[in-house]
Amino acid sequence: MPSLNDILSQATAIRYGTRFAVEKTVAEELGSMVGARVMLSPSDSSEAEQGVILISVANEKKKWGALHPSLQESEEWMMVRVKEGKGMEIRASRPHLLYSVFSTMREEWKTMDVAAFAQGKILKPAFSNLRPVYDLFLTQHARSVRNFDRPGYFRQLARLGFSHAEVNGLAFPVPFEQGPKGELLHRFYTYCPALDQFVSSRLTKGFYDEDYLQANLNYLKTNAEYADKYGLTPGIVCFEPRSVPEELLMRYPVLRGARVDHPLRSFRPRFNLSIAHPVVREHYAEMVENLLKQVPKLGYMSVWSNDSGAGFEYTSSLYVGRNGGGYVIREWKGDKEIAEAAALNLVRYLRTLRDAGRKINPSFRTLIRLEPFWAEHDYIWRELEDGLDVEVSSLQTKGWSLSYKHPKYPEAREIHQMALYNHFTKEEIPLMKELKRKGVGTDVYFTPGIIWNHEPLMGVAFPWLVYDKIKDMADAGVETAALLGGAVPESFAPYNINQELVRAFQQNPALDLESFLKEKAASWVGAELAGDLVRVWRHSDEAFRSFPIPIWIYAAWGVWYRLMVRPIVPNIEAIPETDRAYYEDFLLATSHNRTRVDFRYDVGFDLVDPAHAAFCVDVMNKDLFPEIFKALDLLERMKKKAGTYEACITDQLDRMKALNSWYRTQRNVTQWVASVHGYFEAKDKAEKKRHREALKSMVLDEIENAKELLALWETSKTNWMIVSEVGETTFIYYSNFGDLVKRKIELMRGRENDEPYVDPNFQWRVPGFSFTEEPERGVSILPAPLHG
Repeated sequence: MPSLNDILSQATAIRYGTRFAVEKTVAEELGSMVGARVMLSPSDSSEAEQGVILISVANEKKKWGALHPSLQESEEWMMVRVKEGKGMEIRASRPHLLYSVFSTMREEWKTMDVAAFAQGKILKPAFSNLRPVYDLFLTQHARSVRNFDRPGYFRQLARLGFSHAEVNGLAFPVPFEQGPKGELLHRFYTYCPALDQFVSSRLTKGFYDEDYLQANLNYLKTNAEYADKYGLTPGIVCFEPRSVPEELLMRYPVLRGARVDHPLRSFRPRFNLSIAHPVVREHYAEMVENLLKQVPKLGYMSVWSNDSGAGFEYTSSLYVGRNGGGYVIREWKGDKEIAEAAALNLVRYLRTLRDAGRKINPSFRTLIRLEPFWAEHDYIWRELEDGLDVEVSSLQTKGWSLSYKHPKYPEAREIHQMALYNHFTKEEIPLMKELKRKGVGTDVYFTPGIIWNHEPLMGVAFPWLVYDKIKDMADAGVETAALLGGAVPESFAPYNINQELVRAFQQNPALDLESFLKEKAASWVGAELAGDLVRVWRHSDEAFRSFPIPIWIYAAWGVWYRLMVRPIVPNIEAIPETDRAYYEDFLLATSHNRTRVDFRYDVGFDLVDPAHAAFCVDVMNKDLFPEIFKALDLLERMKKKAGTYEACITDQLDRMKALNSWYRTQRNVTQWVASVHGYFEAKDKAEKKRHREALKSMVLDEIENAKELLALWETSKTNWMIVSEVGETTFIYYSNFGDLVKRKIELMRGRENDEPYVDPNFQWRVPGFSFTEEPERGVSILPAPLHG
């Protein structure tokens, strides 16, 4: 019996339709593969003649039953069919599914008996849509990553089964926004760029250089073209309403809106335009129309807000508190009235964007990320309607409250956005249905990759956690799965089991996880070592489950706080400020932010108390590191018998070494809080001595950890870490990473016996001014701020 590959090799012609660019893309790639002629053909042809391969997106549902009886009641599908005596058909119900099934056929089905395709081999995806959100490498803070293949990335998105592509990235590695020396706020403008970074309206014409706008718009348009080539719907994710140049507000002072900066991250207030004013809403509508005139297929705009220089007037979570222009609500109203007015203003803005977009693309939708709006939540919910969708981790809670607990430790306090947020239960279903009855879609986050898990590491394995979440989401009937962080290029992590699992599950939600993992492992390391590789993944997954997330911002944003390259010593200010500049220049901390000298605090937050920190260190030592050590030991033994599979095993070993280092630094920072602040709170000398000994061990361990990390950096050929092609920023390391680690080691040597100390008045320091009297150590001359 011939194989599918035999049918492919006998093809003389490939015919494709003209309605979707992806039909031509698949036809041309297949033509190159089999050496057949590629030609146009009606895409609704009922069957292919012998020797012909027909490529078709059959998006008219009324015709599905005629193609195949089982498709009559389907929502979405992909099919490869070879009728006896006929040619081959490669069809899908949606453009993005066509490339997905073509990739599967090319990679996995060619050797199969052609009889398996006689009635049509049909796949029905788990989710109608698989959408990247905050696409780390394409549009967000790691877009300057070295060796990034942009066209190839879109091909990979399509292969993995994505339906959408996020296209609004800046053309430059750093943002146009600037600020006073020493402030940080402007750095946040590098991600989720606002509409006015791409197009102008009559109101803002001339406030940004045209060449700057042109470059950004060209980057967006090129991304959209690549998306269309592979059948993906382009969309944008913006922080809005974002601040505008002060010069604009000086020209039009009656349009001043809310103050949207963070007062401990900025040295100059930032204001946006008041979206309650009809001129401002017209401005936004004009920008949306101008953008869609350039990219008519733009399908959505996702609005993130109340952070990073953006915010809605009078909402409760603005960093400086409720504020705004004079058009939302008058003074002396109560909290409920203000919350309702703020919510109505917000929803009216979303309608403005939607309606402007639908003038050009009738299916255009806007989305709002709901978490920042706990006080306004119910009022927003009430007003949502067709084309005003939401994106969330959970619909059960308001704001940042947690619907789910850590999978292992109920004591863990924060799991937001991480893969440890690994469930989505049946209680979500009636809430999604309530929104759907109003025409409102619910895009649900999951996080199987780098961002908010182990950044800057790539390719960390935790497939059981990933499966927990996507299985729950599929069982609950989620239609749009929103993958935070986007994809990891295959060239960066060629043995990325999490990502391959997402692809396989999207094509077959009934897959057996254990069988899939064993088959994939066998394809990478052979049958003899496959079981061992699956055990390695299990150890890695269990290690992550044993991570209690002691300090969420350090786990999620460790690069931003320079944890891998900054010294972790009992008295940070014992190191001269000039010696600390190499990392403080990029640290997410202004000169008066206590996180420069105290890992317990950041801006107004008390990140972790010493008792909970001690608990976290204990469970990491007891539960997490034994799993890592087992994985490392197993990989070392596998490497000795790797044979022709050495590439994969070396890759996995190097990533596990990096992961071990990452976890050690997380533990050691946590130990710093437990023992430095434990020392301050100690009641007797014995307790103080115990904390000093713990700090000594911590410092020595972190020095050894840094040495091992440096050795990995200098010797490994594995691409285990995100590195910029152009330069270091707060959000990404550069090729000088090894030099920074060396500097860390040098500065930590000999500091293990330093007495713990943090200046209690650090936050009150004013550059250029000194208090006349030096306060006694441990005694603050000014009141400490409240901590949230």
